[in-house]
Amino acid sequence: MTQMMTEAITQHNNPLHGKTLEAILTALLGHYGWDGLAERIPVNCFRSDPSIKSSLKFLRKTPWARDKVEALYLSLPDAPHR
Repeated sequence: MTQMMTEAITQHNNPLHGKTLEAILTALLGHYGWDGLAERIPVNCFRSDPSIKSSLKFLRKTPWARDKVEALYLSLPDAPHR
């Protein structure tokens, strides 16, 4: 198998493939709200004057926080990936 074929298969099996970080964050906000997100992932961008824009900026620069947001999204019982 070529590397491109392997990557295509991997992405096909990735439940986040095609989901933007903004869509993931919006779904989490709809489910938990800012306070609920801050309880589950204690970062200042969810606690202090939260906004989509500031949170996206932080999450794009902070891989560990983005990983936590993606994992929380995958745990949603009503997430579109299910």
